[in-house]
Amino acid sequence: MQNGEQGAKSKPKVFGIGFQKTGTTTLGVIFDRLGYRTASYHQFRHFAGRDSVSMQEIETEALRLAQEYDAAKDTPWPLLYQSLDRAFPGSKFIHVTRDPDAWITSAVKDFGTHPNAIHQAIYGVPCPAGHEEIWRTRYLRHNEEVQAYFNDRPDDCLSLRLEDGVTFEAVCDFLGEPRVGTGTPRANTRLKKRLKMAWWRLRSRI
Repeated sequence: MQNGEQGAKSKPKVFGIGFQKTGTTTLGVIFDRLGYRTASYHQFRHFAGRDSVSMQEIETEALRLAQEYDAAKDTPWPLLYQSLDRAFPGSKFIHVTRDPDAWITSAVKDFGTHPNAIHQAIYGVPCPAGHEEIWRTRYLRHNEEVQAYFNDRPDDCLSLRLEDGVTFEAVCDFLGEPRVGTGTPRANTRLKKRLKMAWWRLRSRI
């Protein structure tokens, strides 16, 4: 193989397909440390404030964005794992789950009654507060569907529990990458979360 051909060879894309509030920021830190260009929820924020958005619109945008990035995580990427698998053969998927009661508690704390068109498209309701059981049921169904889809493909999908840690060792070994750290990176503290949300609110007004 010529040097030019070696340089042109790209790594498989990797998609985090655990729902929001399952360590997506932590996973993003690991991707960043690996030097991956990572897409997340921010590329879809323009949809959130609309009256409505369809999953078809979201999927079309995601497939376009996935051409430009090495990795992706957070809403709405987890919903699109089958389309991403078809569009990018050989991709790797990382599915992080969390205790469902802890998950819905965290979702309500962060999103409350604030309406969001993307959440409406995913859950059928615009916010978690007051709709806890609907959100919890959708979350559990997603986890079951992912497990069934990748059941006989352990080399393609890594399953992790947030309670056990989203570690450099597990992710890097799964991706065949050198370990760029140890343990679980500390990523989304409450202060960092508040500062990040305030920054995005300010930016949206500019």
